[in-house]
Amino acid sequence: MQQIVTSAAELAELSASFAAQPRLALDTEFLRERTYRAQLCLVQLATPQRAVCIDPLAFAELRALTQLLTARGVLKVMHASRQDLEVLLPLAAGVGPIFDTQIAAALCGLPAQVGYAELVRRLLGHELPKSHTRTDWSRRPLSPQQLEYALDDVRYLLPLAAALEERLAQLGRGGWLAEELAALEDPADLTVAPEEAWRRLKGLRELDPARQRLARELAAWRERMASVHDRPRGWILDEAQLREMVARVPRTTAELAAAGLPPGLIKRRGAELLGCVEAAAVPQPTPPLPARARPDPKRTALIKSLATITQGIAAELGLAAELLATRRDLERLAEGDRDVAVLHGWRRAVLGERLLAVL
Repeated sequence: MQQIVTSAAELAELSASFAAQPRLALDTEFLRERTYRAQLCLVQLATPQRAVCIDPLAFAELRALTQLLTARGVLKVMHASRQDLEVLLPLAAGVGPIFDTQIAAALCGLPAQVGYAELVRRLLGHELPKSHTRTDWSRRPLSPQQLEYALDDVRYLLPLAAALEERLAQLGRGGWLAEELAALEDPADLTVAPEEAWRRLKGLRELDPARQRLARELAAWRERMASVHDRPRGWILDEAQLREMVARVPRTTAELAAAGLPPGLIKRRGAELLGCVEAAAVPQPTPPLPARARPDPKRTALIKSLATITQGIAAELGLAAELLATRRDLERLAEGDRDVAVLHGWRRAVLGERLLAVL
């Protein structure tokens, strides 16, 4: 049977046939090393009867595939779906409904980030080959062996979903899964607004307010430039350069050079970068970076207490503690933040109320 679809007639026929199925396994292969937005290179689909690849590079438009992926009557079964949904966003905003086998497995008590091959091995007893993990999926033609490897990524998704649904029903956690899956279907959650790009940075809490503003300005500028030019963020301004700018607060092109920025970047974008410094309104003269504050013993003890409660309840439920609440969640709770995942939905019922009781 044909492994890959490359013609409009074949795609239309396949999409119509698969749209009549109640469930469809879905995966993608993509390339993102040289771009901001990932390049969709392959779409794999499977029903109980057939597994096939679609070559998006062979089509001028993929309307039939878009209609299939967004058909509400067909459940799309995926593993670790967020990245695939992000890659598919330009083609199909609102892929769904979705069943994510990684999320379902975590709610059954398996490791929170369990991989597809490991899940297939544990639940279905099948070992998947690893021979094409470094394939450049943008190159053509793809060999029959590469296509078989790609198809393995969807062949086992439907039986995995069935096995996980049975376990979740036995545990009474179907409602938990429904909450988690509903959160995947908002396209807005798959993009990064420039103004929110600073959230990817680590260590901001250790900076003074002025430097925090500068880090936010630079992160937003970098995100906008990366999007406009479709280049990786690090190609626009790498992490070390951004942090050095935040530390030194350069106010001249000479100071940009002293911060380690390359001459080409300073020539092309120096004025914009200095504009970020001005927009952040960092006081002058710039004070030295503050020494790292000593941990507050009361806060440390509170976080430890919250972590102990979290670990205890996770053990009772047979779940990874990080699935209930991350270390950062607990730190935010200790700081007074109440807009935290553990205080919403099923997590609040099983853990959040217990944590609030000690705050």
